[in-house]
Amino acid sequence: MPTTPIFITCSPRPLVGRTLVARLLSEFLLLKNGTVAAFDINLKEPSLLDYLPRITETAEIDNTYGKMALMDRIIVNDGIAKVIDLGFHAFDEFFKMSEEIGFLKEAARRGVSPVILFVADSDRVSMRGHAMLKQQIPATARVIINNEYVLRGEIPAAFAGDRMLRIGALPVFLKTYIDRETFSFTSYLRNEKDQSTELSQWIRSNYVSFRELELSLILQGS
Repeated sequence: MPTTPIFITCSPRPLVGRTLVARLLSEFLLLKNGTVAAFDINLKEPSLLDYLPRITETAEIDNTYGKMALMDRIIVNDGIAKVIDLGFHAFDEFFKMSEEIGFLKEAARRGVSPVILFVADSDRVSMRGHAMLKQQIPATARVIINNEYVLRGEIPAAFAGDRMLRIGALPVFLKTYIDRETFSFTSYLRNEKDQSTELSQWIRSNYVSFRELELSLILQGS
């Protein structure tokens, strides 16, 4: 890509599959590029660090030093894609900081392309969070994640105008299987002899969606 992407998975709500999206995306980027830098900004939820400790480092934004340390790491056009798993507790503070420091303008100046992956829900907190993002983040840098395990096929009208990426709902027994901290999506694809299994198809479908998102970003920046 001509610029270095930063994918920020976020939601003002807990337990909507945000870390699942960050895991899938991180493993996809690692498989495709051979490297990825992931950052975990979480409190008590199961977090990215628990699943991908070798490529993930923790970050804090509840103090000035932590904020500056994170920005120094991510606003770098080094060709290494970044993934941030932004915990619900840090949602407001992160985007408040982003606006105060002119994050988007500085990122563009340095050849970095932030992409906000907002994991949607139908409650008021999510609607308010999405409305705030629409005021701050241009449509070209926003993607709604339609996690069908959460929305169950019903897309609130507020999200209709945004680019959308669908994460299909898995049966409960498969969801429990992939929620294990030792589970790897890419390892499963490599080791599963039967590529027609529901889980194989699900992983491949999500990887293809991420590849299409990347291609759209390339075309958008050309």
